[in-house]
Amino acid sequence: MKDYLSNCAKCPFEMSERLCKKESGKAPPFCPTMNKSDLIDMSMEEYKKPDVFEFARQASIQEGQGYGQKELGYGHVKPIKPRIVELIEFAERMKYKRLGIAFCIGLRKEAKTVEKLLSSKGFEMVSVVCKAGRIPKENIGINDDQKISIGKFETMCNPVLQALVLNDGKTDFNVLLGLCIGHDTLFFKYSKAPCTVLAVKDRLLGHNPLAAIYNIDSYYRYLK
Repeated sequence: MKDYLSNCAKCPFEMSERLCKKESGKAPPFCPTMNKSDLIDMSMEEYKKPDVFEFARQASIQEGQGYGQKELGYGHVKPIKPRIVELIEFAERMKYKRLGIAFCIGLRKEAKTVEKLLSSKGFEMVSVVCKAGRIPKENIGINDDQKISIGKFETMCNPVLQALVLNDGKTDFNVLLGLCIGHDTLFFKYSKAPCTVLAVKDRLLGHNPLAAIYNIDSYYRYLK
């Protein structure tokens, strides 16, 4: 059998008819549910680890409790909680005590509000801004014309330091708030604690990158 690359984003079947949703479901040739039984088995071995099992169990419970009217059937379910509420509930489910926030300086007001809210819920907080350390951008090979403020001193974003600061604070769970593309990746790489994302960076769209996707056939048609 040809070793197809998985591409679930191109699945042509309705959600309720897909193999990943029911045993007798339909599947395209590139379906991982049909083709990747070895990896499925490997993944389930990982869930046998107690910490992974409990994390996945609580995440699934959290998912289910994010909807109301379930007793009326799937066609009637509705979302009832914003992500910040789910973040708080999940951290409580996992019995986390100390939370970390790694945030962009451009979202400093939002970070202050989130920190105050999480503190009010009884969590011990550690937070660190992207510009911590005051390292000049020249240290990572940035030329003057590549800066935001040309001709002036400019501090580099330092997601590695952000991760190290939260590691040093022995956080149980880290929350990313508005880190840039690439900077978030480095933070994930160096963070010892598990992480989640409360908001991603989108300078143009008010940190709602899906706005461009939702308008792909109109205002953002040039992307195609």
